[in-house]
Formats: sequence, C-alpha cells, structure tokens
Amino acid sequence: MKLLMIDTATIVATAAIMDEDKLVAESIVNYKKKHSEKLLPTIDHMLGDSGLTLQEMDAFGVVAGPGSFTGLRIGMATAKGFAQALDKPMVTVSTLESLAANVACADGVICPMLDAQRSQVYTGVYRWAGDDLQAIQGETVLTIEELARILNTLGDEPKTILGDALAKYYDPLAGMVPGTRRVAPYLAMDRASSAAQIAMKKLLAGQTVTYRDAALTYLRKSSAEERFGK
Repeated sequence: MKLLMIDTATIVATAAIMDEDKLVAESIVNYKKKHSEKLLPTIDHMLGDSGLTLQEMDAFGVVAGPGSFTGLRIGMATAKGFAQALDKPMVTVSTLESLAANVACADGVICPMLDAQRSQVYTGVYRWAGDDLQAIQGETVLTIEELARILNTLGDEPKTILGDALAKYYDPLAGMVPGTRRVAPYLAMDRASSAAQIAMKKLLAGQTVTYRDAALTYLRKSSAEERFGK
C-alpha cells in the first residue's frame, strides 16, 4: 500500500511517500517561499526521484490541523484534488500527534506546541505505550500558564517540548515546569514521515475518508470569523 502524505500546517512544507512500513521518500522545505509556490514542485520532484506516479498511490494523506489556516487549506485542497481526480481514499492526521511522533518512544510525556498567536498555543500531551502514541491531554488552545498547570500535575517525569512555538514560549514554560527539555531544531518542526507513519496505520486499519468527508481541525475561529460573527 502506497501513501502520499502532505503537511502544510506550519511554515514548513513537507511531503512523504510511504509503502507499508518503508519510507520511500521525504521532502522538507523550510525556507521563504509560500506553500502555494513550493508544494506541488516538491511533490513532483519527490515522485520523479522515486520513479513513482500519483496514479500508483493507494491513498492520499493530509495533516488536518491545528495550524495555519491558510497553510492547512492549501494542503487539504491539494490532497482532495488528487483523491477526487484518481478516485482514491484519504487519511487525515493531527498536526500535534504528528509532531509528538517525531520523538519516537521518548520517555515521559511529549508536549507539542504550535504558536496560535494571541499569547496562546495549540497543544496536547502524549505518551508512548510501547509502539503506540497515546493522548493524555486532548488537543486544545491554552496560554502558557494554563499549559504549565497541566504539565505540573504529571509529576516529575520528563516533559519533552517541541513545535514552532519553542522559540517564543519554551523559556517561560521551563521556568514554570521542572523537568522540561527541548528537542533539536530538526525534530521540533513538522515532518511528513512522522505523519505518514500514523496515516499508514489508519490506512491499513481501514480508517479512511472520502475527499468529500475529509475536514480540517481549526480548534478555534479565525480572527475575521470572530470579528464578523461568521
């Protein structure tokens, strides 16, 4: 089973091809250009280098949020376009779960943080149980103070922090929560290979959706929607 995975939830544009438990290819672009400029060329180069075509994919995966509203919509529209044109199923994956999977089998708890603006982060708390990543705090939007209170209820176990909010919020969080540790920069950002591993498990278990039913997870309304009540 071959899967093409797309992740444009943050400034990083990343895509990967998985074939069962084999990572065939991965591309990560974390520099300047907009997703609308770099995503399709990235996918085209990756397929060309792998000697594969879109028609050979059995399903299309997409990271469905939370994250940048514009980025998420670009990724979802691209995946839906492929799935509709080729009559293939889709698999959606959480941005936060995918980030947590970057640190495979880490001890303690894993806390991804994405900058949600307005002095808040999109976040959740995860723990590995063998090869399974389990959520112990569901996806939500919190201030750093609120997140610190949750993490402090988890005792002295290590707390691994990652995500694009590290630069802004790690030091304040570490000052409030003993036992925190940050990951290396290359692990802190989105990686389509991590999302693809989660998506492949779903695909093999039959947990797919049609392009009509695939939906994004925003966690909250955009500023414009809140301002104009839409």
